[in-house]
Amino acid sequence: MVAEVLYRKWRPQTLADVVGQEHVTQTLGNALAQGRVAHAYLFCGPRGTGKTSTARILAKAVNCLNNGRGEPCNSCPMCAAITGGSALDLIEIDAASNRGIDEVRDLRERVNYSPTEARFKVYIIDEVHMMTDAAFNALLKTLEEPPAHVIFVLATTEVHKLPATVVSRCQRFDFRRISQEAVAERLRAICQEEKVKADPWVLKFVSRVAEGSLRDAENLLEQMVVSYGNRLKPEHLRELLGISADMPVQEFVGAMLRGQVPEGLRLLHRVREQGVNLRYFHRELLEYLRSLMMVRAGAEEIIDMPPEEVEGVKALASDVSLQDVTVALRTLGKMDLRSDGDASLPLETALVELGLSLQRQSDKPSTDAPVPDNSGQAVKQPSDTVEESPGATAPSDSNVNQTVTPSSGGSPKVQAQSPVDTVDSSQQVEGESAEEPAGVSPEEIEPQPVSVRDIGVIRQKWPELVEALRGVGSKGSLDALLRNACEPVSLEGETLVVGFYYPFHKSKVEDPKYRHLVEKKLSEVFGATYKIRCDLVKRGNTAPVAPQPPAHGPLVRAALDMGGRIVESGPEGAD
Repeated sequence: MVAEVLYRKWRPQTLADVVGQEHVTQTLGNALAQGRVAHAYLFCGPRGTGKTSTARILAKAVNCLNNGRGEPCNSCPMCAAITGGSALDLIEIDAASNRGIDEVRDLRERVNYSPTEARFKVYIIDEVHMMTDAAFNALLKTLEEPPAHVIFVLATTEVHKLPATVVSRCQRFDFRRISQEAVAERLRAICQEEKVKADPWVLKFVSRVAEGSLRDAENLLEQMVVSYGNRLKPEHLRELLGISADMPVQEFVGAMLRGQVPEGLRLLHRVREQGVNLRYFHRELLEYLRSLMMVRAGAEEIIDMPPEEVEGVKALASDVSLQDVTVALRTLGKMDLRSDGDASLPLETALVELGLSLQRQSDKPSTDAPVPDNSGQAVKQPSDTVEESPGATAPSDSNVNQTVTPSSGGSPKVQAQSPVDTVDSSQQVEGESAEEPAGVSPEEIEPQPVSVRDIGVIRQKWPELVEALRGVGSKGSLDALLRNACEPVSLEGETLVVGFYYPFHKSKVEDPKYRHLVEKKLSEVFGATYKIRCDLVKRGNTAPVAPQPPAHGPLVRAALDMGGRIVESGPEGAD
């Protein structure tokens, strides 16, 4: 006689027995109590979370001979028949093997027959997303308006593959992954009933490996019972899963985040030589990195680890940055070891890739390193030092020279001086001092914008002007006429010469209504009033292109041939 496996033996028989789906069972219980059971339900969610079991409980509840409005009694002949799988009015269809239009046509014919014994015929269509489009279309009308004695329950793990017309005809319930605590508690109850003594670490690790699937956890528990008897120890689980007792997860993560590629490769080689299942090693790496991210982000109460392991995570978190941890999580999260759990190449590649990424980041010069001042406080050091030279152009934010002078308290004061207003101290009149607003310290005085009269600065800040013109103009696209279509050429007194690469853009900006807007924005950005002149230039060459003489009509050419000359030119092309 074949023994009944644990997941079938301990399948929930009432709504209260369903683990981790209270949001579903409560709603269904209220519907049963009020007699408001729908004609079609859609149960969707990950595998092993109780979708089919809940559908069977619903079938028992609506047909229970002793109740019919609430939980099934599980003692009447109808409940016993459904539990034993012999009820004729509970029809379970596997859509993976009955997915065509012919099967749906046969179902539509049988739906019209009255139940044999029960009050309702319940159709449970499992993996319904496997049905063809033609089959779905054939089922639509029956699913929307079935006979009064029929209830449909559709179950799927991939609800996104269902047509919206099918989903809209059902009451949808989303089953969630079951928490590790709930799975471990259910395993403890099963072990107590089965007279199995299991180490708490074993049950906790099994619930973690199951990833929210109670059926997977029960299957793994049964494998251990069959292999090692009724006393389950950590070494049994490690041997079954191929996990080493000294699996260097923390050491590998530390080597990875510190960019120690050779050390990480040696650790990975040692893990593989020990016969460790790399799928579980990869899973443990992700779990450890997640815990590290929580600790680094200040949410260590979220992680579920023994206190001694948390201390190790905190020690490593003090040496690495949150950015490096998230990069490592993204890099390892993209890996898929399901096809070959013994191949170490994906992990080796991820380790080297992350090491190169960290090396590139470390090679970048730090521009904002704080330096201590005389008072012991950290002061941010300027990122760039600007030196005046004939060929150098001052950056956009260096129009105001900053002079750092120590104050009486030891902390520096920053004074703003305009380059055009700076006066040598030897030329200052004795006793003359700058006027300061009453009650305002020099540190609180903001430097005023200085007008820009340097073509180099204008060229550097030109993208800022273009961005400022976004949304300006009759259609809000004036910036498009300047973006990548022109460049400042020269500054002639109050006139800024702008070189355009294309005649179209030049003619548009020369229009007075657009010219006025550009000149206004120039004044706002550069703090000086400019008139603009538009010239045609070649891209990459700021030398203006000589204008071509206008084309003349036949009458003008005839007059020129007879010795005439042009005194005043009208519009181009006009004779």
